[in-house]
Formats: sequence, structure tokens, C-alpha cells
Amino acid sequence: MSKGREAAAGGGAAAVLLRYLREQNRPYSAQDAFGNLQREHGLGKAAVVKALEQLAQQGRVREKVYGKQKIYFADQEQLPAASDAELRGLDAEIAERSGQLQALQQSCRHMEAELKDLNSSMTTPEIAREIEALRKDCASYTEKLERIKSATNHVTPEEKEKVCREQQLYRREWRRRKRMVRRKRMATELLDAILEGYPKSKKQFFEEVGIETDEDHGVELPATT
Repeated sequence: MSKGREAAAGGGAAAVLLRYLREQNRPYSAQDAFGNLQREHGLGKAAVVKALEQLAQQGRVREKVYGKQKIYFADQEQLPAASDAELRGLDAEIAERSGQLQALQQSCRHMEAELKDLNSSMTTPEIAREIEALRKDCASYTEKLERIKSATNHVTPEEKEKVCREQQLYRREWRRRKRMVRRKRMATELLDAILEGYPKSKKQFFEEVGIETDEDHGVELPATT
């Protein structure tokens, strides 16, 4: 390519980039500008980088350096000032877009909540398996109930009442005897006196003389009903 054609190509790239930066009015790196314009205008990356650097040197765009990257944007002083009507229009558009954004965010939250509920719910095959398992349980319980109903060894109400009366009687006697031991401490004191001269443990002594305690059998006095 001749120098004249290179200059023409470079000038074309500069014009395209200058118009693009002014229309978009936002910062771009050379890579971003190249990616956005290469398909429509057929610009190469080297041409984009060179054109942006030239525009910055000419003062037609501004350049900012962030680390190893350069950012280019339109010179705001070279842009036409917006009228009051245009500013009001922009404010109205911003308000409208803000409302749309809030509506979309709320819709997203609702859909996320619905998705969470769906993910935590059982699938149709899982529900079918659960129903089948419950049916089997129901059939098993029904069969067990029928066996119980058909049995001949049912406890009569009179027998049940007799057992309850005996249980209450034994419980009252049990409670009375425990209160007697706690009140007088006679048996405990007697056992302690014997154990002072006994060469073995308390448990071994109880086993030899045949003393059984509630603790040995893991039982507790039932509460009064």
C-alpha cells in the first residue's frame, strides 16, 4: 500500500472513530473500539490504535492511561451544548429507564424465588414413587389392622380397669416406701455403718445380701397422674 493510500485509510479510520466516540459519548479502549467497528467498517486493530493516538495528539479526543491500558473518549468541550429542552428530555428518559430497570429487577427477584421453589420441589417421577410407597404403607397398615380386629385375645374393658387399679396401688406403695426411706434415713445409716468395716464395694455387698435398688434396674418412680 502506498503512503497516499495509507494516509487515506488512516484518515478514514480517524473520521469513523471520531464520529463513533462523539455519538456514543462514553470511554472506550482501542480493543473495545476495534471490536465494535471492525465488522461494519472493516478496520484493522493497528489502524484503530494508530488513529486513536493521532486523534489524541491532535486534541480532538481525550486520552486517559489506567495502568497499561489507554482509554479514549470525546472531548466534552467540543460537543454541542444541550438545550434546556434536550436536558429535560434526557432527564425524562433517565427516569423512564430507571423505572423499567426497577421493574425488571423485581421481576427477576420473583422468577428467582419461583425457580428456588421449583428446584426444592419434588419432580413428577419422585412424586409418583412417593405415592406408590405410601400406597404400600397403607396396604400394610390395613392388613395389620384387620389382623388385630380379627384376633380373639383382646383385653376386655374390665381387665384393663383391673390392671390400671393394680398399677396405681403398686405405685402408691412404691412412693410411700421411698418417702419413708428419705424421711428417716434409717436404712441408709445402717448400711453405711456396715460398709465401714466391709472389705468389698457397696455394689458387691448389695449383691451378696440380695438388696436391689431402682437404679440397678434403671427405673424411676412414675409421676402422679
